[in-house]
Amino acid sequence: MNILKENSVFTISLLLTLIFIIWGVFFTDNLAKVTDLIYNGSIDYLGWVYLGATLFFVIFSIYLMFSKYGNIRLGRKTDKPDFNTASWLAMLFGAGMGIGIVYWSVAEPVTHYTDPPVGKGFTVDAANTAMKYTFFHWGLDPWAIYTVIGLALAFFQYNKRLPAAISSAFHPILGDRIYGPIGKTIDVLSIFATVFGIATSLGLGAMQVTAGMHDIFAVPNTLVIQLVVIAVATVLFIISINTGLEKGIQYLSNSAMILSFALMLLILIVGPTMTIIKVLFNTTGIYISDFIHMSLRLKPFGEGEWIASWTLFYWAWWIAWAPFVGMFIARVSKGRTIREFVIGVLIVPTLGTFAWMSIFGGSALDIVQSIGNNDLANYIKDNVSLSIFIFFDYLPLTSLLSILGFAVVAIYYITVADTSTFVLGMLSEGGTLNPSNKIKVTWGVIQSALAAVLLLAGGLNVLQTASIAAALPFAIIMVIMSYSLLRGLKNEVHLQRSGNRGAKQS
Repeated sequence: MNILKENSVFTISLLLTLIFIIWGVFFTDNLAKVTDLIYNGSIDYLGWVYLGATLFFVIFSIYLMFSKYGNIRLGRKTDKPDFNTASWLAMLFGAGMGIGIVYWSVAEPVTHYTDPPVGKGFTVDAANTAMKYTFFHWGLDPWAIYTVIGLALAFFQYNKRLPAAISSAFHPILGDRIYGPIGKTIDVLSIFATVFGIATSLGLGAMQVTAGMHDIFAVPNTLVIQLVVIAVATVLFIISINTGLEKGIQYLSNSAMILSFALMLLILIVGPTMTIIKVLFNTTGIYISDFIHMSLRLKPFGEGEWIASWTLFYWAWWIAWAPFVGMFIARVSKGRTIREFVIGVLIVPTLGTFAWMSIFGGSALDIVQSIGNNDLANYIKDNVSLSIFIFFDYLPLTSLLSILGFAVVAIYYITVADTSTFVLGMLSEGGTLNPSNKIKVTWGVIQSALAAVLLLAGGLNVLQTASIAAALPFAIIMVIMSYSLLRGLKNEVHLQRSGNRGAKQS
């Protein structure tokens, strides 16, 4: 009770979450109607805001990497990174993409192949277009969103000694008002968005884990098993929570990354190796040449349903995830220079994602095309949770690939739950870098319960729509955050120059 009395951000966030759970369970249809109305309105009339803001984040991130601010260290000049580079990259990749890239790596290219944004489906051109847009949806843009928010949070935490809270990034604009109602409102909204975004991912992840268990161990793929998966995962990540950031999350992230590399290498060897290499080079070239066109594509004189249901949906989804991912990336990035940060958060993960999508998506399209099996393509499109395991059935060493794939999904699942509870603990305790286990366990149980309850009520899609509907105002907030970061960086350069002059004069 003391926590509830002393921490208004935690209390208000908890109450809002419980109200939303009650609304979603007992009035699912009404919630669906309201969230659909808000989401469709934002997509139909303000989709250009998502496109413009996201392209701006890419340009702004690249500018910071090459600018005079690139040498600024996140923290004191003598601070060293808390984690080695490999572990750092593994943790930010697990938090930023993790289970999503496994979930969609086969399903998205195949779906675009059957229903491309331009031209006819089930053709060579459709395959090239499918890979191009898969690269686009998982490439620079989402990582730029994470770069901007992660960098802003890290800079104000470590260089300006402000609390680890979203509101701290607005200090150059709001001043000490970040500690008042305006700042608390920003932090409550950030927690609210994080809880529902992660609960959605936990629900979808449970469906994929269950699908993997069904494929490998013939366990029934039922709602009851999905709920059991959530319960077991909750116990596992609560155990991990109590081991701390340096052990639990770092070890999980490293394990997931090692298994991911093993899986990629194995498919590269036993799969259509030359096709994968050609897909990587060819699609990277098309992606670079068509990047601006794809970034601003809206079809003002035609039906834009494909863009709305894919590109705009993704941009809203990445922005909805930004508070959680940005906060976690900031937490593990102390001691890095801004240039190192941008390279590590924007460039390296993008290249890794391209390799992953070429191996999985390129191989899947090769299988579909080489056997001319349109029914297989349609089956994959209609069974996203099973897609990666269906794909393994058409490769040598099926059992080994399925077991490795299942292990990767399971570890990423626990990692996302673990990192999200860590971030929620930071936000709920006034921006502390090491939140108490009591708060982390509380949020962990609430997230899992929310995912389970909405699976039971059939409201998972509603929750997903609701979390994405909240992304539009946060996209605007992030643009303002970029301006605030720039002001902070200019002030930092001025202070450093003044300090150097003083040192020379003395």
